[in-house]
Amino acid sequence: MPKLERSPEPHLFQAYGIYLLEPKHKLIRRMRKRYQPSVHGHKTWNSSYLVMDYLQHRPVAKGSRMLEIGSGWGPLSVFCAKRFDGEVTALDIDPEVFPFLKVLAELNDVQVAPLVKGFDKLKKKDLEAYDVIVGSDICFWDELVDPLAKMISRALRSGVKRVVIADPGRPTFYEMADQCAQKHKVKLTEWYSVEPERFEGEVVEITP
Repeated sequence: MPKLERSPEPHLFQAYGIYLLEPKHKLIRRMRKRYQPSVHGHKTWNSSYLVMDYLQHRPVAKGSRMLEIGSGWGPLSVFCAKRFDGEVTALDIDPEVFPFLKVLAELNDVQVAPLVKGFDKLKKKDLEAYDVIVGSDICFWDELVDPLAKMISRALRSGVKRVVIADPGRPTFYEMADQCAQKHKVKLTEWYSVEPERFEGEVVEITP
């Protein structure tokens, strides 16, 4: 059972070794007056915790070069930087999410490099810079399935060793995994996280 940590202030909590902020936290409320993330980048999504838990059990090498796609506020990026001392880049198409990520990174005393770009725009030369790609809740529309599967194939051909993505179990997520399985090794696993509470979903790991 996870150790219960009492929060030092309201609307701040811990999960998987990092501090996170609830939407009602004073900093978040203040920032929302200046920044308006779109494309669903307005909170921490539960599938982020699935990847955190999965990587606790199946870790990456210390110091890995990691890319989170569709990062939003970037809690998963912050976790990877903290847990694995990794060189982490957070990619999102919406620049308005990155002020929130900066706050989380500073709160946890880590550095995460922001990158404003859609994952469909990542070329071979971009992907060669990473060992591991992670993501959560990023395949929620039909039109995202094919671009995501193609990007994953480019990444694995470019030297990326692991791609780990979590989802609550949308049909689009399974369709993406099926496409990847035609060219690569795909392991789909039912998973649950235990912090900050129990969340259930699916994790797919894709390797060359």
